[in-house]
Amino acid sequence: MAQLSPILKQATPVVVEHGEGAYLFDTDGRRHLDFTAGIGVTSTGHCHPRVVRAAQEQVGKLIHGQYTTVMHRPLLELTQRLGEVLPRGLDSLFFANSGSEAVEAALRLTRQATGRPNIVVFQGGFHGRTVAAASMTTSGTRFGAGFSPLMSGVHVAPFPYAYHYGWDEKTATDFALRELDYLFATQTSPKETAAFFVEPMLGEGGYVPANTEFLAGLRQRADEHGILLVLDEIQTGFGRTGRFWGHQHFDVRPDVVLIAKGLASGFPLSGIAASEELMGKAWPGSQGGTYGGNAVACAAALATLDVIQEERLVDNAAERGRQLLEGARAIAGKTQAIGDVRGLGLLVGSEFTTADGKPDNATAQAAQKAAAERGLLLLTCGAFMNVVRMIPPLVVTSEQIEQALEIWTDVVTSVSK
Repeated sequence: MAQLSPILKQATPVVVEHGEGAYLFDTDGRRHLDFTAGIGVTSTGHCHPRVVRAAQEQVGKLIHGQYTTVMHRPLLELTQRLGEVLPRGLDSLFFANSGSEAVEAALRLTRQATGRPNIVVFQGGFHGRTVAAASMTTSGTRFGAGFSPLMSGVHVAPFPYAYHYGWDEKTATDFALRELDYLFATQTSPKETAAFFVEPMLGEGGYVPANTEFLAGLRQRADEHGILLVLDEIQTGFGRTGRFWGHQHFDVRPDVVLIAKGLASGFPLSGIAASEELMGKAWPGSQGGTYGGNAVACAAALATLDVIQEERLVDNAAERGRQLLEGARAIAGKTQAIGDVRGLGLLVGSEFTTADGKPDNATAQAAQKAAAERGLLLLTCGAFMNVVRMIPPLVVTSEQIEQALEIWTDVVTSVSK
């Protein structure tokens, strides 16, 4: 009898029968408050009626129309709709299926457009699991270990992770930008550097927001040296941070934006957005794929945009995010087990540390497990997997946030003894 790979370790023991909004219901009929959202994917909640209806209707019309062979209306309409919410000047799109594919497409584009071989990524960033994307990932060795050699031409600069360094944010930011300049002097000449790839907030790296000064420093150096600034909005986009795009918190202009996760409320769909001029510098035949821009996924994405806009889910993410962050910080203030709580919108991380300030993986894992036992589904992240992250859907209510915080209070009290 076939079975799943034994390497696929489940974060929770839940076997789901169905989902509705912020809840998952298991095969025993128990309800779980889902603050994982499929790792930030089910932005409109589980099985939002508008998304379900759009997908059902599209399945009856066209399931797959390979978009370099034929064109279909959902893809054309989605492209037009995204033009309404994308940053100014990013008016050309390429669609794929996963975040890793979007990262690799952007990597290919930036190298071809600039004729330069090297890229700079930032410590703690996560960009995917395929070979090139894993080569660009520094949030943990588990993503790239065991199948070296990885892709060459990747250089790593610090991210302003102030809590990790034990500094204030300005000191961490000054250090990160100074080290980037040192990287240019010692490892990759600016003339050989095609692009910066950076997340507006580290995802797998521990839910660490960037800041305005840091991203402005990247933009200034990019403009000075003809380097492209690629913002990986795969986890932070589509309202997740309380702005439509995570980088809008920091007033920075990207050359390329990567999109996926919350784009289609659970259907596989990703993409890259750039200016038509930049996208036109990709080599002919370098963009394509069998399933990219799938008709059903595009229909779901159109419905997702409708729901986000009509139900004011970006505003809800901002309001509920403040509630969640303030609540999580209040809980952390009552224990020495949590050293830092940080976040943007509905991305909130609690970092567990020992009494002497070292990463506390054991307590974080115990907290995540205890929460699942009490009906609150959470995930961990960070290099040491000592950050417990909360990622509720954008439709989460004030009452559900309070319910989660009550459970979290109980959990933190129990694991801190």
